[in-house]
Amino acid sequence: MLKSPIKADIQKIWDLTQGDSQICVAVLDGLVDQSHPCFNVANLTRLPTLIQGEATDGSMSGHGTHVASIIFGQPESPVAGIAPQCRGLIVPIFSDHNQKLSQLDLSRAIEQAVNAGAHIINISAGQLTDNGEAEGWLDKAVQLCRDNNVLIVAAAGNDGCECLHVPASLPTVLAVGAMNDQGKPIDFSNWGESYQNQGILAPGENILGAKPGGETHKLSGTSFATPIVSGVPALLLSLQIQRGEKPDPAKVRTALLETAIPCTDKDTDDISRCLLGKLNISGALQYFTGGTMSEELDTIETVDSIEAAGCGCGAIDTTSDTTNITEPEPNPEEFMDELPEIVPASPVTNSAPLTTANLPNSRPTTMSNRTSNYITASQAPSDLAEANLVYALGTLGYDFGSEARRDSFKQLMPGVAIDGTAIPANPYDARQMVDYLGDNLSEAKSLIWTLNLELTPIYAIEPGGAFARDVYEILQQLLSGQIQAEDSENYVERVSIPGILSGRSVKLFSGQVVPVIEVPNIRGMYGWKVNTLVQAAIQTVQAQASEAQEESIRRTLGSFLSRIYYDLRNLGTTSQDRALNFASTNAFQAASTFAEAVATGMELDSITVEKSPFCRLDSDCWDVKLKFFDPENSRRAKKLFRFTIDVSDIIPVTLGEVRSWSTPY
Repeated sequence: MLKSPIKADIQKIWDLTQGDSQICVAVLDGLVDQSHPCFNVANLTRLPTLIQGEATDGSMSGHGTHVASIIFGQPESPVAGIAPQCRGLIVPIFSDHNQKLSQLDLSRAIEQAVNAGAHIINISAGQLTDNGEAEGWLDKAVQLCRDNNVLIVAAAGNDGCECLHVPASLPTVLAVGAMNDQGKPIDFSNWGESYQNQGILAPGENILGAKPGGETHKLSGTSFATPIVSGVPALLLSLQIQRGEKPDPAKVRTALLETAIPCTDKDTDDISRCLLGKLNISGALQYFTGGTMSEELDTIETVDSIEAAGCGCGAIDTTSDTTNITEPEPNPEEFMDELPEIVPASPVTNSAPLTTANLPNSRPTTMSNRTSNYITASQAPSDLAEANLVYALGTLGYDFGSEARRDSFKQLMPGVAIDGTAIPANPYDARQMVDYLGDNLSEAKSLIWTLNLELTPIYAIEPGGAFARDVYEILQQLLSGQIQAEDSENYVERVSIPGILSGRSVKLFSGQVVPVIEVPNIRGMYGWKVNTLVQAAIQTVQAQASEAQEESIRRTLGSFLSRIYYDLRNLGTTSQDRALNFASTNAFQAASTFAEAVATGMELDSITVEKSPFCRLDSDCWDVKLKFFDPENSRRAKKLFRFTIDVSDIIPVTLGEVRSWSTPY
């Protein structure tokens, strides 16, 4: 049965380890049938996401179950997975009735997986793009993985073109293309420019996997090559633990890329179709264990047939009757009906379609999914309570959820008179809604309150507990502030909402599904406009600043806030992001920092957030670091300022005094 070199190489690692429960692989995909016999005793945990329900016989459940089984299928079961003893996180992002996913929701899932302790994130999905660039949400989620040494493995796509999918094309992601049993790139596998530096080929034809309901079948596509690649790093990380080393996903990525076997003219007429090269498990193992790889490489390059390791592709004994599970006859042309894709968030629905990418000759394609938050890769997920906290910035909105709810408001709200003409009530007019809620606050509970970023709803706000009425009153007041003229003292440009992720979601009238934040009280709920916040901060340093310096502080502080609102916008769920968001609402402390730097003619250069080396017991502390430079003297040392924020409670707090030092960098 172990007749292919890849399968033989997997066996070499299996002789050392079949995985370690300390190594965690997250699968961002469709629902998974965890009752399938191949998952018996597998260490799998499903995380709550926007996708509800259980796996069915639908295409997305089939896709998710197939992908998960390639990694976690247990030995001696219908599907023997590559890393059966590793811990798995099942993070559903596609449902059987909706194969569309926004980049925002993918970013949520990636952050959630990082928060839960993932070392590797498997995303067998993608969005075809013109230049391989992603929306800011997804860029930030990928950056989060890089900062925490979490490896994203993503499908290159099945469009059969020199083109790019996100997230596979994004920096630090490991892209995966598909090759056949002869080690040749399959026609439908993409080969875009970015993949030449960060992509490898893996078996992607007739890959055996689990099917919801207890059966198995074979499917083809980059979707199913991706979990093969995800399983190999999981084993290598397990070996690092076995050797007493700290798991290093970045090193694993480097090993796989450095040892990839280049294609030859016998493999393809266009070498670029091979990406950087073919998966070389033996070479990657030697990269970790030392010794030369030349002999291994020579051996592998002379082999004509390559099979997927540990997934049974091409090695199914259909005459065996060791289980009660039947397997359909292998069909080389069998693909999933559609390829789930990720698209930029629509400014209205945030649910732009993930379109289907067809294979050459109009054959249906396989799917390609993806996924990522803020605990270091080596840290096991203990108490995830902290990961459920939210401190988010944005603007308020409201939604009705259904036509019936909207019409009920229209009937209850009084009409308005304009120049003596009676106008029917319009529940979409925020001015009318503010007036109506002012007289009927109890009706606020009938609305779905939302927190929006750039017109995109990211959360539904649900007041609860003894102070729910007070929270609704604050929401009404903040909404009232948002409709004021921008030069009004009462105008509200931004709001902060602290709360706890409930694990529930709600469907908006547009069809978009958003997670629900529970807000237990009014603490931390603020509304402000940039100019007012800047002016209040200026007053804290007025005694030590001249008029000219005040103007510089005003400009610098305005830039600081704008960069957080726009360049560094985030979902407010990671510890890092909550610290950053609180820093913007606590601009008084930032202003005291600016005063010293601006007084010496320096300008704000960068804003970073790092885990604080000093913290109170059982707290979660982060340092917000502000770097300043002299725009007129590049040789002058830069100035760094750091203040610490404890985000272990719903409302973050600052600790200690601002610290500063000079640096040449």
